Amino acid sequence: MVGTMAKIDDSVKKKVPELRFKGFTDEWEQRKLGDEVRIVMGQSPNSENYTDDPNDYILVQGNADMKNGRVLPRVWTTQVTKQAEKDDLILSVRAPVGDIGKTAYDVVIGRGVAAIKGNEFIFQNLGKMKSDGYWTRYSTGSTFESINSTDIKEAIISVPAIEEQDKIGSFFKQLDETIALHQRKLDLLKEQKKGFLQKMFPKNGAKVPELRFAGFADDWEERKLSDISNVTKLAGFEFTKYVRYQESGKIIALRGLNVKNGKLVLDEVKYIDDSDFSKLNRSKLYKNDILLTYVGTVGELAIVPENDKYYLAPNVARIRLQDHVNSIFVCQMMNDSNFYNRIISPLIATSSQPALSMENVRKFQLLMPDYQEQEKIGSFFKQLDDTIALHQRKLDLLKEQKKGFLQKMFV
Repeated sequence: MVGTMAKIDDSVKKKVPELRFKGFTDEWEQRKLGDEVRIVMGQSPNSENYTDDPNDYILVQGNADMKNGRVLPRVWTTQVTKQAEKDDLILSVRAPVGDIGKTAYDVVIGRGVAAIKGNEFIFQNLGKMKSDGYWTRYSTGSTFESINSTDIKEAIISVPAIEEQDKIGSFFKQLDETIALHQRKLDLLKEQKKGFLQKMFPKNGAKVPELRFAGFADDWEERKLSDISNVTKLAGFEFTKYVRYQESGKIIALRGLNVKNGKLVLDEVKYIDDSDFSKLNRSKLYKNDILLTYVGTVGELAIVPENDKYYLAPNVARIRLQDHVNSIFVCQMMNDSNFYNRIISPLIATSSQPALSMENVRKFQLLMPDYQEQEKIGSFFKQLDDTIALHQRKLDLLKEQKKGFLQKMFV
């Protein structure tokens, strides 16, 4: 489809997009949104009429009732106030203002949303307005941001002829369907992993898992974490300096926000001043060290992927396993929600903020099979995680491509 588009000369200062389908040359016109679409403001039913019965009317109250740009039934009602019809657009009018979705159902709309009778072009345009920060101008500075009927009707949008709207709408609809397909694949893989975690590690009181590789029959043995590893944290100091220049890229301090969902998240890293050698030596991390957050968001884990690059920062504990203990196996076991609820959660102190003592971390009870079975299980989950990461990268790339097209194909 992109091959049927033409790029506009930047020197031509017309009200036209940078990227355009061939055959369209007219300027776009500025219109008020209220002149282009019909808008219905929501009105909430009485709360005593809310139900959890899918046979009643679906109620859309706000952003919480939408996911990935689609209405996701969550609450129902027996009272009909204002309604939106199937294929209407749903705009959030209370914080977060401007989120836009579609409904595949006839629904009742509460006061947190408005229904808009608009085509695919309008839907994509409203999505771009949200991402561009259009609605932030209506924030009053109060703690509760909202927009009213007049704000929506008076919103200025640029529109081409209906034929061009249809072309653009069709292009983005197909792109959205591709994104949704990849999202479903990713969600399915994550659900499959949850199922395997439940079945490939013993449940409460059991000595063997429900699902097992062929050739393994022995009971798993209970071991304290301190029996199979060295657990340590920094001795209460902060690094005297953090530097942000890339030249110090081999000296990255891993903080709590870098440890999430079983992996390192390096979108925001801090680099350590490499003159502080004594602190660097005490905090150096090696490949296959396991990181555990123990203050604030407690219980997040990740494995260090390589040597000579990462260093430990405060609020993250380092678990260095003994030889013949598989780090991926241990990390997958400890990262499972069942392990968190059964082992980690009861040991968290909450006097000022959630925290784990190193003494309690060392007391973690783990069920361990022999090393060969650990390796089999670790290898299985690594391959599954690599597949999930690949699908995540594909999805992220598609979303970035859509952002680029939105910027170039709208005025």
